Amino acid sequence: VQPNIALAEKRLDANIFQHKPYLEEFAKEKGLKLSPLVQIPTAPLGLYAGKKSKLADIAKGSTIAVPNDSTNLARALRLIADLGWIELKASDRLIQVGLKDITKNTNNLKIVQLEAAQLPRAKEDVDFVVINGNYAVSSGIGLKAALFFEKSDAYLNWAVVRTEELNGPFANDLKAALSSPEFKAYAKKKFEGYRYPTDWK
Repeated sequence: VQPNIALAEKRLDANIFQHKPYLEEFAKEKGLKLSPLVQIPTAPLGLYAGKKSKLADIAKGSTIAVPNDSTNLARALRLIADLGWIELKASDRLIQVGLKDITKNTNNLKIVQLEAAQLPRAKEDVDFVVINGNYAVSSGIGLKAALFFEKSDAYLNWAVVRTEELNGPFANDLKAALSSPEFKAYAKKKFEGYRYPTDWK
């Protein structure tokens, strides 16, 4: 929230912390003229073992902890749906999907909502836990421990600038730096397990 306000107020020249669906929703709500510039390597949302260690251990009444903020809750539910554990209403909405949109939950899974930063500590209390990549890394769990990652590239983070400066010298230089062979080589070495920009493929 604050990095976007600071960017709009020209207290920052750019920010790097958000995916495009969140940016678009926030900018529309606040009336901000901000634009995505270039994708960056992003630690993906993943499902991690709790009391149960394998995906095959899913059973009736299993508990899954997920983020409680609307944006990441939507991502978590889509991830669980991609596993085939639940079904969701057909929708092209990327950040406005909630528990009410679950149409099928054959195993009567119990989905527990917690603050995203608390999820790494919840592993011992639930069967599985969905953790944002940045918290998996900072908590020491590590991305390699994930049992399953979200499939969508829609949640890759972007470098963001003010719309009026989208084609200006600073934005062009920043985009060139973040798209350079040197940065790509550094990122692939430094950020192993991250999801990389779609145009790097």
